[in-house]
Amino acid sequence: MRLSPETLASLPAEVARPLYDRDAQAVGIVHFGIGAFHRAHQAWYTDAALNLDNGNLGERDWAITGVSLRSPGVARQMNPQGGLYTVAEQSGEGSALRIIGAVRNVLVASEEPDAVIAAVAAPTTHIISLTVTEKGYCRTASGDLDFEQAHSLSFYYFVTQALLRRRNAGLPGVTLLPCDNLADNGAKLHALMGQYLARHEPDLVAWFEANCTCPSTMIDRIVPATTDEDRAGIAQALGGLQDEACVVTEPFSQWVIEDKFAGPRPKWEAVGAQLVADVAPYETAKLRMLNGAHSALAYCGLKAGHTYVHEAVADPALHHLAETLMRHEAAPTITPAPNQNLAAYADALIARFANPALNHRLIQIAMDGSQKIPQRWLETLAENAAQGRNCPAILQAIAAWLHHLTGANGPVDDPLAEKLTAIVNRNPNPHDAATALFTGNGPLAGTWQPTPADLETLTAACTGVQTAA
Repeated sequence: MRLSPETLASLPAEVARPLYDRDAQAVGIVHFGIGAFHRAHQAWYTDAALNLDNGNLGERDWAITGVSLRSPGVARQMNPQGGLYTVAEQSGEGSALRIIGAVRNVLVASEEPDAVIAAVAAPTTHIISLTVTEKGYCRTASGDLDFEQAHSLSFYYFVTQALLRRRNAGLPGVTLLPCDNLADNGAKLHALMGQYLARHEPDLVAWFEANCTCPSTMIDRIVPATTDEDRAGIAQALGGLQDEACVVTEPFSQWVIEDKFAGPRPKWEAVGAQLVADVAPYETAKLRMLNGAHSALAYCGLKAGHTYVHEAVADPALHHLAETLMRHEAAPTITPAPNQNLAAYADALIARFANPALNHRLIQIAMDGSQKIPQRWLETLAENAAQGRNCPAILQAIAAWLHHLTGANGPVDDPLAEKLTAIVNRNPNPHDAATALFTGNGPLAGTWQPTPADLETLTAACTGVQTAA
């Protein structure tokens, strides 16, 4: 039997579940990219807000309609379960399970485009949130909108069509809330939406500017891909009920949101989110320290023969690499917010990486490197270079990424894979490969200008990415 509203009452007593009347909630949020991260993070926070005082604080009508742009997989997992799923928080001390009820349904945009537009245009909808990954924003290397990618199956199309309906019906604007690892993600989304509207619906630009907002956010929770072993263990803990949409995660979570909404929003701050005037210090620390170290561990760990993050960070040489990158290369480039302790943050990150209960695969983190490394590594390199400082740990990580692009760890999963692998295989010398990638007409030109000293260090690292494993 599957987890569902009908089987909810049969769950073991120790499994937490929604305390509010799910059927009485109107949809207030439409979320594009309803993958595991959203289910363990934004939907988890929204469910907690709906749970406030058993739902009696007036916190209501924030049910979520999820949108999968292409694949029907998540819809097939969640819709037969009435949108219910389990979040399993795992640590060395054990596992805590909670059933999340915030998601009402999942639409597949490629199969039911009109329903997606209608959901965004509905009078009860106030927030459009996004976890579409870095590549989902369809940006060129210079950061502008790539109109070839931003076609009729991108979120830009659906949001634009829905905003037209809202304007024509006299409805208010919406908050577009990006929850992806892009620095200054709100401002970037605002600019990209403006470019799309100017090309396709220029008469809508002024209305969008006057009625919609795009707050920046910082999101943080480690959410590995769910395995069959995870599903089997969770089914056993649910008393035999199968949950095809379950997710596993760590106990830690953080969500920092710029307080710039176009209309109402859930009381996320009452359940742990931080509403702030400026997200930048938190966002920069997360991108450069957590994500930067994660990517370094991924590429260097794969080269050293490791499979999981906790294995890589247990390797003394890679542990030192992560520490160096976070404390001596990334942290000096960050101006912290008041009471933001970067040394304590680095301590906490190492402990989180070492969590033995999370089998977070390095190959998962290694996906889409061309979209990730500019904000995770290259901005740190540029700021240190301006201060005359070197970044040997990041250069070692870039060397391992070049090794990854040869196909040494299997097929390269990246939107620029064909271009990147062709360049690296055509230029076996790392000096030449880096030059071809990052300068001239290279696919990542403009994101980093390697110096001769950088190229020398990189060349040495390509032959010396060794560990003590």
